Amino acid sequence: MASLNVYSVLVVLFLTCGAVMTTKENDQIIKENNCETKMGLPCVLEAFTSIFERGSISIKCCGELVLLGKVCHSALVKRSLENPLFKDLSPATIIAKSIQTWNNCLALIDSPSPSA
Repeated sequence: MASLNVYSVLVVLFLTCGAVMTTKENDQIIKENNCETKMGLPCVLEAFTSIFERGSISIKCCGELVLLGKVCHSALVKRSLENPLFKDLSPATIIAKSIQTWNNCLALIDSPSPSA
């Protein structure tokens, strides 16, 4: 019975350390890449709404998101998921929506503009 308790404590410690390491890793990526300074607040809000709620993102903000870069985009989304305010959201759903938003923006920005 004691070994079960030790095992439980080890699992909790492992999970806690993993969560702390993930937070530090995302924070380090964000800091090293100056991720928080690369998008204007209106576009941050549009991207956030399209990922965490229901909404769309404009072509202008897609451009800012693509310039932000995939590494920053992923780290910011993952860090947001660590916030207790979002504990009721499905991380898998949010990650899928963030990938969809990224891919849609990338396709939109990479597509040739219609000729005038």
